[in-house]
Order: sequence, then C-alpha cells, then structure tokens
Amino acid sequence: MSELLNKLQWRYAAKKLDPTQAVPQDKVDRILEAARLAPTSSGLQPFEIYVIKNKALREKIKPLAFGQQQVEDCSHLLVFAAWDNYTPERINMMFDLTNTERNFVSEGGENYRQMLLANYPKRDAEVNFEHAAKQAYIGLTAAMISAAFEGVDCTPMEGFDPKNLDELLGLRAKGLRSVVILPLGYREADKDWLVNLKKVRRPNDQFITEID
Repeated sequence: MSELLNKLQWRYAAKKLDPTQAVPQDKVDRILEAARLAPTSSGLQPFEIYVIKNKALREKIKPLAFGQQQVEDCSHLLVFAAWDNYTPERINMMFDLTNTERNFVSEGGENYRQMLLANYPKRDAEVNFEHAAKQAYIGLTAAMISAAFEGVDCTPMEGFDPKNLDELLGLRAKGLRSVVILPLGYREADKDWLVNLKKVRRPNDQFITEID
C-alpha cells in the first residue's frame, strides 16, 4: 500500500484531542497550502480560510458547535468560509490576478471571463453561495489529506450554527458565510472511544462501477 493510502487508513475523525499538544506551525502552513492549491470551478477559488489559534475565541465557538470538545482542545481551528455570491468584482479579480501572474492575456481566457460575467452574477445569490460552498469542500478535502500526510489529526464538522459563527467572526460584512470547520490537533488516544475501532468503508464492488 502506498504511503498516502497508509496515511488515509491511519486517519479518522478524532473524538478527543490532546489540549496540551500544539500542531507545529510549519505543518499547519503546509495543510493550508494544500487547501490553497486545491482545484476550484473556473479557478475562482471562491472561499477563504480563517485560522483560529486564540483559545478564548475557540471557547466562544464551542457552544456554537453544540459543545463538541475538539473545538476547544485543538490547537488550530480552520473555518472554511465561502463567498456569499458571485459578483463582477470577484470574477474580475481572479481573472485579473491570473493575467498578472502569467504575464499575458489569453483570448480564450477573456472570452471565458465574459461568459461567467454574463451568467453568474444574475443567478440567485443562494444558488451562487451553494456553488461556492462546494468549492470550499474541495479545499477541505485537500486540507484533510494533507493533515493525514503530516500525521495531524482533524475532525471535519458541519455540526455548528453558521449564522451565529458568521456573526461572531464578522463574516457577513466581508461577503462570506461559514460552511464547515476543521479542528487540527493530536489525538488523545486513551480517551478517544473511536481510536481503535476498525475503519469501515463499503467494499469496491459496492462502491465502484467500471464501464468498459
């Protein structure tokens, strides 16, 4: 089995993190970089990540996450916040950045920009938010795989009150909405009921269909 698959076999959604162990910053940086490098639809990268190291703030977030202890015990809490809408300004920002970084303007790229500008902003804002949220989950997955590779535990959480978390972090004023959170830390194995249980996934013949 490859090293990556071994790491994925090792990882699980840790239920008890050791509050005395902090994830080294270089590991956190690589996890964040993996999320930044994740692919997104049309390359728009329509989400941002808030990294919460402040313990007092994490303690305020814990009740918004229905008391899940990992939020308090982790050393870094990642909040994935998606754009609340696709606007001409946001679309243009990403295409302008691409042109600047590549130091040339592509006719095909500019045509694609105009296609997005003609279609995305006029869609319902909630449709656009849901689309952006799906892109955030791609970044989440990249972060989780990177964390496993770094030997760092993490627990993806949708179980939280996004409206109140948005208010606490001032996200709505920035045109963002929280979609998923990810505590990073190290498992406290002797206090985690899940740590020694066998990982269960459907077998390939129930999961993969090959069409020749």
